[in-house]
Amino acid sequence: MDLTVILAVAGLVLGGAIGFYAKGGLARKSQVEADTKQKAVLLEAKEEALKIREDAKKDIESSRHELKDLEDRIRRREEQITSRIEELDSERKRILDRERELDQIRAELEDLRGREITELEKVAKLKKDEAKELLLKGVEREFKDDLVRQYKKIREEVKADAETQSRNILASAIQRLAAESTTESTTSVVHLPSEEMKGRIIGKEGRNIQAFERATGVDVIIDGDSPDTVTLSCFDSIRRQVAKTALERLIADGRIQPAKIEELVQKAEADVGKDMEKAAEDALQEVGVTGVHPDMVKILGRLKYRTSFGQNVLQHSLEMGHVAGALAAEIGANVEICKKAAILHDIGKAVDADIPGAHHHISMDIARKYGMSEHIVNAIGAHHDDIDPKSVEAIIVRAADAISAGRPGARRETLENYIKRVKELENIALSFNGVNKAFAIQAGREVRIIVKPEEVDDLGALKLSRDIARKIEGDMQYPGVIKVNVIRETRSIEYAK
Repeated sequence: MDLTVILAVAGLVLGGAIGFYAKGGLARKSQVEADTKQKAVLLEAKEEALKIREDAKKDIESSRHELKDLEDRIRRREEQITSRIEELDSERKRILDRERELDQIRAELEDLRGREITELEKVAKLKKDEAKELLLKGVEREFKDDLVRQYKKIREEVKADAETQSRNILASAIQRLAAESTTESTTSVVHLPSEEMKGRIIGKEGRNIQAFERATGVDVIIDGDSPDTVTLSCFDSIRRQVAKTALERLIADGRIQPAKIEELVQKAEADVGKDMEKAAEDALQEVGVTGVHPDMVKILGRLKYRTSFGQNVLQHSLEMGHVAGALAAEIGANVEICKKAAILHDIGKAVDADIPGAHHHISMDIARKYGMSEHIVNAIGAHHDDIDPKSVEAIIVRAADAISAGRPGARRETLENYIKRVKELENIALSFNGVNKAFAIQAGREVRIIVKPEEVDDLGALKLSRDIARKIEGDMQYPGVIKVNVIRETRSIEYAK
């Protein structure tokens, strides 16, 4: 029993010893493996660091070479600039030396000329002016008869040429006056219920007719040979239509006085504006054009009372819209673009009196402002030759313009020149400070100017009329005489409550 216990204890001790030594061996083996792995990681990190260091050295070396090349280029450029500056300084110095030489030569020539004149005066015993006078008198005595004959010849030639030009001017004037369409385009006739109405239109001491002309900017012509009509004359057809509408309403109302005149003129302006807008809407609907901005419709409506070379511009644009659409349909182009560009191509003529520039450029600016595509903008502007067409639609619009304008009886050059001259007359007056309104009346023989009384006093009005007259003389070509009539009116208004 004791032996068994002893053997068991010995077995346990021996097993524990073996287990201890086995465990210690495994621990040492794990430690060795860990040390090996750590050494491998450190070696790999060292190699990676060396690699990064080498790459950094290469980058630094490359940057150093690039900087050196840049410095070399900058140095060469500086040398070139320095050399050029030295050349310019040398050239400037040479020019200055040359200028000094020229000044010296000029001074020497002046001195030499003065000495020559002095010597000549000593030799001739005459002053320069005396010698000149003697020479002229001698030439006059010698060639007096020839000069008289030449003067008579020139005078006869000038007289004959003046007579020829006078006949041409008269013939041209008679020809213009003979054209009934011109008269119809610049005047409107209002029928009166009785001859007694003329006196009421004129008013006491002419106050009514003066107030009407100031408010409308038209010339009222009352002819004794026509007892039942009154003629309204103005190159601006919109103002003439407003005046006609207002006068017809005044006649119907019967109360003709300055306050009523102003009231009905304002109402007539509003009604004519609506009428123009309605005419534009009808034209667009007839052609089949949609998507036009309302403001463009209003501008287009003004063409109802605008003529170009005697041709109504709105009617011309409507005609162009139909022609351009038909041409586009025949050749397979975009019908919508052609119609829209055609009917809007002359919209700039509605505002060309207020905006400087050619009307087709103004038309392009308006179309671009209200969101039209560049395709349509180019087609609008290209109907004149200074803008190249960029599409077949633009060429079609140009062709339609030529067809509508070139048909027999469509246009008259004389009326267009007359309207331009009268508009230029008004624009000259409006270019002066203090001018409120300017109206060209009497077929351009008078310009009536309304000034702002708070800015222009009585003496200033006198000076203004003279200045405007001088500018008209310098800037315009016109037959006969133009009367410059400056009106300064002060009003005091108060309301009884």
